[in-house]
Amino acid sequence: MKYLLWLLKAAIFFTLFAFALNNQQDATLHFFFGTQWRAPLVLVVLSAFTCGVAVGVLGMVPRWWRHRSAARRTHATQQPMPTPPTTASSPPAEPQPPHGI
Repeated sequence: MKYLLWLLKAAIFFTLFAFALNNQQDATLHFFFGTQWRAPLVLVVLSAFTCGVAVGVLGMVPRWWRHRSAARRTHATQQPMPTPPTTASSPPAEPQPPHGI
């Protein structure tokens, strides 16, 4: 199963690598006020993916901060569990017969 997963990962990697090699033509992105950016298509796709990941992480940060502060408050309000007192007057344990008899 482990080798099958590695084979699947290798197939995905080589498929994306072949996509990158086959799409080296220049793409032109037209921005506002007549500004344009000419770059290989693979670079444009990679930058769009990177911007999407950055927006996703930045959108997740406030929720992560709230979760972390709530966990910190919960941890601060919890009292430690009391340990049962050990007594010296506890009855001795019953002797166990030896195995094999």
